[in-house]
Amino acid sequence: MKSKNVLFVVLLLFAINSFAQTKIEAKDGIHYLTNTIGYPITGTYLFENAEPIVVLNANGTGFYQLHEQQKKAVIWGIECNALGEPKFKKGFDYAAYSLWYQYSNSEVDTDKKWNTVEFSIHFNTLKMYIQGERIKDYTETLEK
Repeated sequence: MKSKNVLFVVLLLFAINSFAQTKIEAKDGIHYLTNTIGYPITGTYLFENAEPIVVLNANGTGFYQLHEQQKKAVIWGIECNALGEPKFKKGFDYAAYSLWYQYSNSEVDTDKKWNTVEFSIHFNTLKMYIQGERIKDYTETLEK
């Protein structure tokens, strides 16, 4: 069973790296994920300049830490459509996305469900938020 889980994670990571999007099945149906949205979303997100943190790597891996818990390895993506175009809600000075993550250490985390949290970009302050509390500063680039 462990080898099947490891194979699944390897294949999923390959798919994330090889295509603009990957397809997942969550409790509420099929979703597509991407790791690029035109903004520098990878990096470390801090809670009040300390832990708990979230780390998003460009290859779709990272770490997600809940309050008063250890960091856990994850695979992640931002929800998009089947063509790889990010889905978002645009506000006056922000955009809100859905960040999906799944714990990837099968020896520790037996629950393989996909979790979703809000990911937002606030253009006036040049800040990105995960769950409204993990923060990362960014700078405008030509990536858009």
